[in-house]
Amino acid sequence: MFDIGLWELILISVIGLVVLGPERLPTAVRTVSGWVRTMRRMAQNVKNELEQELEIEKLHSDLKKAESISKDVNSNAIPDELKESIATLQQAARDVTEPYQTKPTNNDK
Repeated sequence: MFDIGLWELILISVIGLVVLGPERLPTAVRTVSGWVRTMRRMAQNVKNELEQELEIEKLHSDLKKAESISKDVNSNAIPDELKESIATLQQAARDVTEPYQTKPTNNDK
């Protein structure tokens, strides 16, 4: 991430020691390391969410391609492997969209 060598770290430590003093330096280091940890965690969360969205988009596009193939081609001419693939993609699409579908609630009690 940063191209900091050993001598740069030693220089930063000495400047921090002179500016903050030996009493406040450990607290400052803990605070900065907490910020860095939080930023890394947030970046990882964003990366994971983007990967999930890309995977969902890929599944939807594959499903649309498979459905268009199944509409264009006689279903008897489709190989069994492709039929299984289509069924798997349809199930994956249902699994992905299921949490977002509204379910009726039973509030008549």
